[in-house]
Amino acid sequence: IPYYRGQDIHSFFIEGANPNCIDIDTFNLPVMKRSHLKKGDVLLSIVGTIGKLGLVTTDNKATCSCKLAILRPSKIIAEFLSVFLASKYGQNQIQKFKRGALQMGLILEDFDQLLVPFFNDTFQAQIETLIKNAHSKLEQSKSTYTQAETLLLDTLGLADFSPSTEKVNIKSFKDSFVAKGRLDAEYFYPAKESALDFLEAMPGQAVGDLFFSVRNLWQPEKAVADEKVRNYDLTDALSPFLDNTKELATKETISSTKKRLQTGDLVVSRLRSYLKEIAVVMEGNDAPMVGSTEFIVLRPKQKILSVESLLVYLRSTLPQLILKWSQDGSNHPRFDEKELLNLRIPDAILAHEKEVKGLVERATAARRQSHSLLEVAKRAVEIAIETNEQSATVYIKENS
Repeated sequence: IPYYRGQDIHSFFIEGANPNCIDIDTFNLPVMKRSHLKKGDVLLSIVGTIGKLGLVTTDNKATCSCKLAILRPSKIIAEFLSVFLASKYGQNQIQKFKRGALQMGLILEDFDQLLVPFFNDTFQAQIETLIKNAHSKLEQSKSTYTQAETLLLDTLGLADFSPSTEKVNIKSFKDSFVAKGRLDAEYFYPAKESALDFLEAMPGQAVGDLFFSVRNLWQPEKAVADEKVRNYDLTDALSPFLDNTKELATKETISSTKKRLQTGDLVVSRLRSYLKEIAVVMEGNDAPMVGSTEFIVLRPKQKILSVESLLVYLRSTLPQLILKWSQDGSNHPRFDEKELLNLRIPDAILAHEKEVKGLVERATAARRQSHSLLEVAKRAVEIAIETNEQSATVYIKENS
């Protein structure tokens, strides 16, 4: 059962998150019942990154942590409430009432001071339609991306692959430490060995043969005084696309060195590989783009394999299995860059390169449309507050 936390709200539609899960017995405990979610609930982050919003769009079983407030509308449409709170007038109030020193928070007792405007049912219904259309476009994006995954997996013949179920792998010192520089048992896990053998049996090239690893750094203390950047964290790459939906940040809000990114790069988190934090950097010419130094930034050497195809491949079964068992460390397990650069890319992928790339581009376009509709809805609510509902309705007709 999905258990949403504050850090899981990186998408307006909460089901787009990649949450931790709990078992059904824990979900049904009496203490958990008050946090069971329903379709139409609006989740608001009230600790840490205050003001992030997520709309629950299904009646599937789900729950959340106490760092998220569950707002269940009774007199207004849920989609309207979520858009208003995401607008500048909602966020202005939310930020005004947060408290604390080391860790800021918004306490539930202050919620009765948050004012929500009432508009007629017709206007609220227009906002509801925009949000539902935005959700539909996002689902279309996910479905199209899944088609790309299916095509690639079929191309590799993974229906015939079954990882080893052995728990022990006997290796000589020469074959382990001398050859690989590693002695830990996890690195030689049999399931990983079978994945490597499967790829080795296919003609192909290494990731490092086709892509550079880029280490161009950006340091906030050396940035221009008024420079703003799009600063992508690892969790942003839970979505396969990094685009201009990320808000701009000033150098004062960034405390550490980052890697510079450019359109067409592929970022791969070397931390927590099981989360598949791998994404293509989309257009962002309006501001410099930077990301965590835990990202390995790949840039094509030549136009043989697109970053879109590499994205789908690296998120698939075999690479994920190999990267999982290439990690070391305990609190923050990570894999070395060389493990990624040495990873084999089968030539068979090239046979459907254009099809996979085309599907990913269609998925990207649908995602852009979804974001555009969300922005139209948000601005329409602001126009209704600043002027009137009629002006907001005209804006919706002209921009959606």
